[in-house]
Amino acid sequence: MTLSFSRIAWLALSAAGFLNAQSMFRGDPTHSGIYAGSGPRKLQGVKWKFPTGSRVVSSPVYSGGILYFGSDDNNLYAVDASTGLQKWKYTTQGPVPSSPAISGDMVYFPSYDGKFYALNAATGRLRWKFSTGGERRFEAKGIHGFQPKNQTIADPWDLFLSSPVVANGAVYFGSGDGNLYALDAASGDLRWKFQTGDVVHSSPALDSGTLYFGSWDSYLYAVDAATGREKWRFQGGQDPDIHNQVGFQSSPTVVDGVVYVGCRDSNVYAIDAATGKEKWRFNNEGSWVITSPLVTKGKVLFATSDSSLFHMLDAATGKDLVKQQLKAYVFASPALAGDIVYLGILNGTLEARDLNTGELLWGYETEASRENAIWMLTPDRKFNGPMAFATNWRESATYGLERQSTVGSFFSSPLIANGVVYVGSTDGNLYALQ
Repeated sequence: MTLSFSRIAWLALSAAGFLNAQSMFRGDPTHSGIYAGSGPRKLQGVKWKFPTGSRVVSSPVYSGGILYFGSDDNNLYAVDASTGLQKWKYTTQGPVPSSPAISGDMVYFPSYDGKFYALNAATGRLRWKFSTGGERRFEAKGIHGFQPKNQTIADPWDLFLSSPVVANGAVYFGSGDGNLYALDAASGDLRWKFQTGDVVHSSPALDSGTLYFGSWDSYLYAVDAATGREKWRFQGGQDPDIHNQVGFQSSPTVVDGVVYVGCRDSNVYAIDAATGKEKWRFNNEGSWVITSPLVTKGKVLFATSDSSLFHMLDAATGKDLVKQQLKAYVFASPALAGDIVYLGILNGTLEARDLNTGELLWGYETEASRENAIWMLTPDRKFNGPMAFATNWRESATYGLERQSTVGSFFSSPLIANGVVYVGSTDGNLYALQ
C-alpha cells in the first residue's frame, strides 16, 4: 500500500501528539481520555490544592511539569505540578470554563468575553487574541419546562466552552456565535470558519485530517480540517417543546474509525467516521450524556446526569456490560491511567474504579462536600431535590445549580500525570490527589 504525503504527514503528527498526550482536553487530539503510566489505586491524600477566586469548571492540561487551567474568576493559571505554586496567571474579561491547549511554546484558550487568546506558555504574555462573534449559552423559550414558558431562558447547564485542538499550524475551536473556527496558530489570522445552526461548545476531536464536533442545533458534524468543507452531518434528537432532549454538549471521541459521542437526547452514539452512518445507539431513558465517552479494550465508558449511572458498553454492539450507581449527576468525563478509571461527580466526590469490573476502589470527598453546609446532600450523598429545585420558575434553575455547587462539585475532567490525579472543583480549588 502506498501512502500519500498528506497521510504520512498526518501519521507523523499523530505520533508526535501522543508522545505529548497531556497537552489538550482529554489528553490528545482524538479526546481519548487515556493517560500514560498509572494513577493511585489507593488514595493517600491531597498532595496540594491551589485556590482560585471562583469555581474551576475547566479541565487541566499538562506540559513540561506545568499545569494550565482556567477559572470562572476570569483567569488562566499556570501552576507547578510538583509544588502547586503559581507560575503566572493571565486575566481576561470573562470566565474561563474551557481547557487550554499547549503546542510548542504557546498556550491557547477561549474566554466568555468572546475572545480567543494565545499566550507564551512560559511567561503568560499575550502573543495574539482573536475576536469571535461573541459568546453566549444555549437558550430557548420555556427550556426544561421552566416558566414563563414564552420567555427565552439561557440554559444554566451549558457550562463549558469549547476546548481547542492544535495541529498542522492551526488551532480549532467552537464558539457561542455558532461557528467552528480555524485560526493560524502563529498569527491568529482566520483560515476558515464553519457555521452551524446554534451554539458550539462541544470540543472538536481531530483524526486523520477530519474534525468532529457537535452543536446545540442537534447535529454532529465532520469537517475537513484543511478547508472547512463539510463531509457529513448526523442528526440527534429534537425537542421543540421544552428543548430538554436536544443538543450535542458532549465532546466526541474517535477510535478505530468510529466516533463515539453523548447527546442531550439521552443517547450515546457510535457513528462511522468516514460516512456519518449510525452503527448503534444506547438509550439512557431521559438522562443526558454530557460526558465524553472513553473507549478502551473494546469497551465504551461514560456516565449520565439524572440517572447518575456509570456504564461500560461493548464497543462493537453497544450492549451494556457493567452498570454502577454514582448517586449524583455526572458532567465530567472519565479518565484512564493503567487499569483505573477516574471520574468526578457533582456531589463533590472524585472516584477511582477498576476498569475491568467497575468496582469502586476509593472516593475523595471535598471538604465542602463533607461539611454539606446547607444540607444539599442527603445522608446517602444524593442531591436533596427540594433544596436544589424549589419551583419551576426560571430563576430556580440558576439558584439550584449554585446551591449544588456549594458541595465542591467536580465538573472538571481529571488528568493523570506522574501518578497524580489533577482536577478542578466548584469550591475554587485545583486538587492534586495521590
